[in-house]
Amino acid sequence: MGDPMTYEDIISLLGYAGGHEQAVRITTTDHTEVIGIPMSVDTHVTAHEVYLRPAGGDETEIAVSLGAIEAVELVQR
Repeated sequence: MGDPMTYEDIISLLGYAGGHEQAVRITTTDHTEVIGIPMSVDTHVTAHEVYLRPAGGDETEIAVSLGAIEAVELVQR
């Protein structure tokens, strides 16, 4: 396994994926995996979350705390 992702790498990849409607797999610090398309990334200290739209869930959004994210990877279509 490689080096852990930095906060900047996580934000950058989430921003890229969201801008290209590309799904990502997020692994959290407790080893939970969440897959979805980033709809917004809020780095403000009061929010500090990414909002994901799961595949097939047009009306659903999942919020994940940026501080709980250990790794992000693009999901192949």
